[in-house]
Amino acid sequence: MTVKRLRGLLLLPLVLLSGCHFALLDPSGDVARQQSDIMIVTTLITLLIVVPVLVAIGIIAWRYRASNKQAHYDAHWDHSPSLELLVWAAPLVIIIAVGAISWIGTHQVDPYRPLTRVAPNQPVAVDVKPLEVDVVSLRWKWLFFYPQYGIATVNQLAAPVDRPIQFKLTSDEMMDAFSVPELAGMIYTMPGMQTMLHAVINKPGQYQGFSANYSGEGFTDMRFTFEGMSQQDFDSWIAKARAGGGSLDLPAYEQLRQPERNAAARSFASFEPDLFTRILDRCIDASQTCMSPAMSADAHAGGAMQDMPGMHDDNTTPADAAKPAETQAAETH
Repeated sequence: MTVKRLRGLLLLPLVLLSGCHFALLDPSGDVARQQSDIMIVTTLITLLIVVPVLVAIGIIAWRYRASNKQAHYDAHWDHSPSLELLVWAAPLVIIIAVGAISWIGTHQVDPYRPLTRVAPNQPVAVDVKPLEVDVVSLRWKWLFFYPQYGIATVNQLAAPVDRPIQFKLTSDEMMDAFSVPELAGMIYTMPGMQTMLHAVINKPGQYQGFSANYSGEGFTDMRFTFEGMSQQDFDSWIAKARAGGGSLDLPAYEQLRQPERNAAARSFASFEPDLFTRILDRCIDASQTCMSPAMSADAHAGGAMQDMPGMHDDNTTPADAAKPAETQAAETH
């Protein structure tokens, strides 16, 4: 094989990838970009120790190969303070640097933390309210509520450019993972629990969203389109959803929640006002007891038990409380 053919084979993967867009390395949302910067910086810092070690392995293997009779070998060498300092100090400094960047960065892009900026050197305006989107993962499709506009959509999501988005997420039955790589990091959805995600999109366009957690045979089809658009286009999109969809009431939701693969994108002009809360509390059926009142009752019952005579943090019972202190101390020890 000639050198020219070998070079062509080595460059072939780069040619095949030349048309790809690496969303994780060049995202269109500020939160995702901050996460990408953290990943790139920590990787480069790690390479400061990885690359020299790999180079040193090659140099040592070549210099002290069996055929090199000129290499000096000291059979009595066992320690070098300068080498020991280098071996331990360099990784320690790198670990401290990576740890500091990771700690600061992950707190800055905490999904539960409201955004303070929509882009570098562009703080969130005081009069701008975040776009609220309630997300429900179904089998195997995504349901999005827009409580500020009174509409709901299936497998289609849209938001104005440079406007903060506040997601509240839950799941109908199975655990999933909401992921739009161009927008922000992945966040899980779980039945009976609510997670949150704050994000913003900075460039108009269509982006792919999907579930990043296996949830059954239809998992591969659990995809949706996320569109970043101007405020004017977003208003038109809302108006179109209001004009072309029906109502997402309880019977319609019962039908929607049935397992479905390759679900078509559609919209609802209105929905039950408390539907997301009922999904979260797992009481779609009127005969079911909602989780929030039940948990609240349990919490109050627990507090009442703590207030009963003899019910203390040290687990003493009323019978123990009636004993003399000396007897309790003796029994404890």
